[in-house]
Amino acid sequence: MLELIDICYATNGKQILDNINLKFSDEIAVITGANGAGKSTLAKIVMGILKPTSGKILYNGQDITDFSITERAKMGIAFAFQQPVKFKGLRVMDMLRLASKQKNVSLNVYLGDVGLCAKDYLTRELSGELSGGELKRIEIASVLARKAKVTIFDEPEAGIDLWSFTNLVKTFRHFQNSTQGTMIIISHQEKMIELADKIIVLNSGKVEKIGKKDEIMPTLSIKSCNGCGGNR
Repeated sequence: MLELIDICYATNGKQILDNINLKFSDEIAVITGANGAGKSTLAKIVMGILKPTSGKILYNGQDITDFSITERAKMGIAFAFQQPVKFKGLRVMDMLRLASKQKNVSLNVYLGDVGLCAKDYLTRELSGELSGGELKRIEIASVLARKAKVTIFDEPEAGIDLWSFTNLVKTFRHFQNSTQGTMIIISHQEKMIELADKIIVLNSGKVEKIGKKDEIMPTLSIKSCNGCGGNR
């Protein structure tokens, strides 16, 4: 479904990604590695937020390397940022309805999946009144509501408390089973990595290891989620 061919990315004279070749099918793929390995850069290139210096991106056989974020979104690619964007004046219910594209859909289930009570959040604005952890969970809920064929989550556990994190892991697996799409997760956390059908390890902008969970997990130095730094 999604293929990256010889992807390179450099900025300010520094090589961030170096000849990345990856294929993603209907699976959960977790990309992990040390800080600065190029994980978030790679995710942003897939979404079209950044453009590769060289290489190609194919989606269902079509070259989308030069496609905009909007064009990729219309094709069924969705992205959740590591640091969510605030939207003053936009309510939670508005964002979820825009994401789901359904007028009569129940929004409660999407918030429940990320550990938020709908009656406490649906009418609230996506502004500075919400904590970083709350905004993070609402953004994840909106991405799930889209039911996109390719979903990308950049460190979804950041700022989320332990209870919500555990629930989120179950939600991700259920979501992938129901959509039969591609889920790409950037994470260091053990429970997130355990979700993977395929694990990709980046090191200094290159693919160091790639394989099934049982092959790669024993070779990793990974974190367990002890609270996940949650601020709600």
